[in-house]
Amino acid sequence: MNRFLALLVGLTVLAGLVVGVGCKKQSAPGSEKIKIGFIVKQPEEPWFQNEWKFADQAAQQYGFELIKIGAMDGDKTLAAIDSLAANGAKGFVICTPDVKLGPAIARKADSHGLKLISVDDRFEKADGSPMEDVHYLGISARKIGQAVGGHLYEQMQARKWDPAETAVCVVTFDELETARERTEGAIEVLIEKGFPKERIFRTPEKKAEVEAAIDATNSLLTQHPEVKRWLVCSMNDNSVLGAIRALEGRGFNADTVIGIGINGTDCINEFQRDKPTGFWGSMLLSAKQHGFQTAEMMYQWIVEGVEPPLDTRTTGVLITRDTYQQIFKEQGLAE
Repeated sequence: MNRFLALLVGLTVLAGLVVGVGCKKQSAPGSEKIKIGFIVKQPEEPWFQNEWKFADQAAQQYGFELIKIGAMDGDKTLAAIDSLAANGAKGFVICTPDVKLGPAIARKADSHGLKLISVDDRFEKADGSPMEDVHYLGISARKIGQAVGGHLYEQMQARKWDPAETAVCVVTFDELETARERTEGAIEVLIEKGFPKERIFRTPEKKAEVEAAIDATNSLLTQHPEVKRWLVCSMNDNSVLGAIRALEGRGFNADTVIGIGINGTDCINEFQRDKPTGFWGSMLLSAKQHGFQTAEMMYQWIVEGVEPPLDTRTTGVLITRDTYQQIFKEQGLAE
């Protein structure tokens, strides 16, 4: 009897070990963190640093692993997608260095079975039309531009500038859809409010950078030495800053220039100068929405099967030298 009991106990313990081993095997996959990639085209830029910052917050909240990669050209972008797949990622968010890479990025994602969300810049087909079948979270570019145009006109009126002595410098970068929408939106509102159409001057820049905008603006100023006061707009802060630098080189200042940028992250040093410059304000875009929300949507798509909308758009808020610190705190960009 004692031998029987000992044998029974032994079998029970053995069965428990077998069950325990079986349970461990079942729980192991669930204990592994979901991996999500976040690829950006200019990792050194404050905007993308903030996107990553807020995507990290989503990773902490939901318990997934965020893999951050900077990819500045097409080869690095496609290699980054291969790397994500090799590391077990289930999907990725990307701001592509070139919107025309869209079809190649989508094919690469499909080949690895990775879910894909495009952020900031929308993918384009070979004919330049948007890839509407790729999930996208971006800026309401025309509305942002319209807000810029509206604020420029309001400031001009507040200062009682004579439109006959004033002109608009629009630094354009029409190669990018979102850039074109922003500048066209600003022009549209200025004309609607009564600004003379013939005094709105477009000047193209070769790159969306400060130096390129300086060159573009200098070319325009040479053609119009008669203008006494300028309103300035473009696709982003840096392009407006470049225009401001060129205008300062011709003797213009905060009393004769009103410039409004877009992004709100590349103009802080300008606001912190001892004296105000012609860079009056910027439309602050929501890096939190673009970083946190896209990462959150990707996680919910992977884990819960909740597919995000194909097209999600965000807007912005005006910041100036006097208001940016408080608004940054409200947006989670400063302590």
